[in-house]
Amino acid sequence: MISNRASRMKPSWSALCWIALVSLVCLTALAGASAAQTEQPTAGSASEGAASNPKIQELIRLLDDPEVRAALKAAEPTATEPELPVATQIATWENGIRGHLDKLVNAFPRIPGEAVNAVQVVQTQINNRGFGTVLILFAGLLVLGFGAEWLFRLTVLRTGNDSDQAVSPRSDLAAVLLSELAPLIVFALVSAGIFLSFSWPPLLRLVVMTYLVAFIVVRLVLAIGRILLAPHIDTSQAAAAGKPSRLVSITDTEARFWYRRLIIFTGYFMAAWASISLLAALGFSPDVRSLLSYLAGILLVLLTLEMLWKRPNTLETGQSSRTRNWLLSIYLVILWGLWVAGLNGVLWLGIYALLLPRLLAIAGQVAAAIAGDRGNPASAHSFRAVIIVRGVRALVVLLAVMWLAAIWRLNPNALTEDGTTAGGIMRGLLQGIIILLVADLLWHLAKAYIGQKLEMATADGSVSPAEAARRGRLRTLLPIFRNMLGVFIATVAVLIVLSGLGVQIAPLIAGAGIFGVAIGFGSQTLVKDVISGVFYMLDDAFRVGEYIQSGSYKGTVESFSLRSVKLRHHRGPVFTVPFGDLGAVQNMSRDWVIDKFVIRVPFDTDIPKVKKLAKSVGAELKADPELAQEILETVKMKGVEQFSDFGIEISFAFRVRPGHQSVVRRRAYTMIRQAFMDNGIEFAQPTVQVGGDNKTAGAAAATSAMMRKKATEIAGG
Repeated sequence: MISNRASRMKPSWSALCWIALVSLVCLTALAGASAAQTEQPTAGSASEGAASNPKIQELIRLLDDPEVRAALKAAEPTATEPELPVATQIATWENGIRGHLDKLVNAFPRIPGEAVNAVQVVQTQINNRGFGTVLILFAGLLVLGFGAEWLFRLTVLRTGNDSDQAVSPRSDLAAVLLSELAPLIVFALVSAGIFLSFSWPPLLRLVVMTYLVAFIVVRLVLAIGRILLAPHIDTSQAAAAGKPSRLVSITDTEARFWYRRLIIFTGYFMAAWASISLLAALGFSPDVRSLLSYLAGILLVLLTLEMLWKRPNTLETGQSSRTRNWLLSIYLVILWGLWVAGLNGVLWLGIYALLLPRLLAIAGQVAAAIAGDRGNPASAHSFRAVIIVRGVRALVVLLAVMWLAAIWRLNPNALTEDGTTAGGIMRGLLQGIIILLVADLLWHLAKAYIGQKLEMATADGSVSPAEAARRGRLRTLLPIFRNMLGVFIATVAVLIVLSGLGVQIAPLIAGAGIFGVAIGFGSQTLVKDVISGVFYMLDDAFRVGEYIQSGSYKGTVESFSLRSVKLRHHRGPVFTVPFGDLGAVQNMSRDWVIDKFVIRVPFDTDIPKVKKLAKSVGAELKADPELAQEILETVKMKGVEQFSDFGIEISFAFRVRPGHQSVVRRRAYTMIRQAFMDNGIEFAQPTVQVGGDNKTAGAAAATSAMMRKKATEIAGG
């Protein structure tokens, strides 16, 4: 009866609404008419005055021009929405979260009714058949796909179904990818192609294709897992056989554990994704779909916690491991709570903070293994290795940023038109990340190039003197250039990022210039050291590896900085000498070295015989295979240098390559001593005369002893 009364009252309420609306319109019209009548004399007088004014007539004519109207319309200021205060924005977020949770609570009672409705939709739209039809059709497609895959393996790859062979390590990565991905492509083409070649009811087509795509994605993830983890191999046996190990540096136990967990997690995730994505087509409301997805996420959290607590951990044991596991467990529960609250942007930030560092490390390991041998240190300086490793890491970061932008519904095209502060900051952050990635790639490419040049410039005795000098100069200048290039790239990248964020960098540059001038006046010694070092480098005064001396400092040049040089003394100490304190530099390692030494013989020595012996010693030194390459001019006797108190000083000289004069001199000393002993030539020795006041008798005795010795030698000859 109440419903009948309501049905009878409904037309009356509609009539009342229409009557009120018409009355309002009439009252508005009447008010406008009365106002027009009231102001009609004034308007009339004004119009008469305007008609008589030629300037006003010209203004009216210009306002009627379409171009003028378009220009005035384009010049109108756009209305911008006022930004809400922080407290109001927080209240808005709180109300949104409360409303979202209330919808989820209210969706619980509707689940059974919508499930019954979904069953009826399935039976109605697939020709009055139930879920059995879907299962049979799906199983048939899987059988056909696996059959085609088996034939492909048997005929093309010739491996059959030997899973161990499919995942065993190979030296050729292309063969591994072919054996893993090509059969999966055949499976996908055959199963999906056969299904799409027939006509099916729309709902049946959607359900089967969704689950088929989910199944193919699971297989693709597992294939990638086998390529990276290689869970069925033994690294010790592979190393003994000389075969390459897995791409990711983990133990065999860890590889098997993570591969099994990957199967479970990926299978459940894709099954839940396929089922929840089909709920809209089955008539489920958005709130119920969200609620079911959150309930399915509970099992995902439980699977993650199981992996966390049972993972093989060789680095942490005892209380530290349990504490870390508890903290990570609480962190995962908080992430699920953020998801349920609808804070997807914050959720993905938390996921990135947890997974992105580890993902970058794994990507770097895989890229390094693909780029070259991980055990070969030289491969780290190749352009191919740098491009692959840094490129893969940059791609991971870029994909993460793009996904986060999609989660936050940030359209890059819309960001360029957004004039708000938040939009400008987000646009600047995205551009800043790209700029930093490009700067990182440029820096590592430059560092790899300089590293290659430094490796090629290592000291080698087989090169010519000019090439050795060029290599020494490269070893001196390239480290300084590398440091300066790193500072330049970092500075430019930071300035560009700040400019993209809206910071005015012109005052920063001007302030940096003024600050630099102030530092220059305040630290003249530092400026002097830096400028002196620049001119030393331009003059090529010394290089790395050369032995120099400046004042009381001497040693081998080991390295440079912007203001000082490190000298290694031949006894071990290292001197760090500022360039401003070096002054005149004596370089003892440039081009060649002339070394001289003096030998004293008695006054009665046969000088021509000594010269002949010295010539034979020089020829023997020149014939020595160890010293021949270092000797430019062999040992020669220059002649009598002077008469000393107890003998004749005879000088010798030779010219060798820098750094080898001590070795040649020691060998010459040994050979000259042996030649003198073989030919009866003695070295001069100082004599001491002890006697009284009778100097004449002592001199006569000395003369008599000398004459007797001479007579004995003549008689023996």
